[in-house]
Amino acid sequence: MSYIDVSGKTVEEALAKALAQLQMDRDDVSVRVLERAKSGFLGLGASPAVIRVTYGEEMEEAPTEPVRPEPIVEPKPAAPKAERPQRSERPVKQEKPRAPKPEKAEPKPETEDKPAEVPASLTPAPLGEEVDDAKAQAIKKFLVGLLQQMEVEAEVRVYQPEKGRYKVILEGKNLGALIGRRGETLDAIQQLTSYAVNRGGDRRCRIQLDAENYRERREQSLCRLAEKMAEKAVRYRRNVTMEPMNAYERHVIHTALQDTPHVTTYSTGVDPNRRVIISYDRNKV
Repeated sequence: MSYIDVSGKTVEEALAKALAQLQMDRDDVSVRVLERAKSGFLGLGASPAVIRVTYGEEMEEAPTEPVRPEPIVEPKPAAPKAERPQRSERPVKQEKPRAPKPEKAEPKPETEDKPAEVPASLTPAPLGEEVDDAKAQAIKKFLVGLLQQMEVEAEVRVYQPEKGRYKVILEGKNLGALIGRRGETLDAIQQLTSYAVNRGGDRRCRIQLDAENYRERREQSLCRLAEKMAEKAVRYRRNVTMEPMNAYERHVIHTALQDTPHVTTYSTGVDPNRRVIISYDRNKV
């Protein structure tokens, strides 16, 4: 495990310098604030912010308060009712026949005859036209062969939203098996595709694989969870440790809370058990 100390006018500026110097992403490092920036009085006594950026292999810290799903409490079986003593037979009274009540027409549900509305936030952003360069052809060739081996029918579409990054969309029916639990299967296929395409090449590219708009829906779910855990960290003024996530999901958490007051995030541990820590920071506004 290695670290560097970097200073800047603000914590964000110091972090940007450190990431540029190390040529790493935000999620690849852990950040500790050593000194916060002071403006001083009329320029006198001002001091820069100093942070310590740790990178490389590190020991996993014990989680302070892991976020785990609540246990399912099974209902207790109802106690058997005690048998009532048999009563002596009495003559049955003849009840007078009652007039039948008029049947009421059942109201139609409000959603009937209305198409289900899809929230605008779930609509995927436009990706432009498909690309067909050498990298895109290599991606299609590998995925088509892999899907044939898996006996899954899906169409592969490749886009390039920005230079060096390819967005791959799998279109078809019943692609849930390709996604897997929490996207584990989709992540595995994405890693295999990235390895196959970038193997032996000088210029590496980033590949993001998606099916049935899973990434968009997962990102929104993670943002809601991040906000909820940040409120908990601020309310109780202590760190909250989230469950292990992959690099993409940790990046979503960091981005969602980067402007949240009194909250700082960093990652700890090693993959596949690397986690995001949401830390209370009273000095961040």
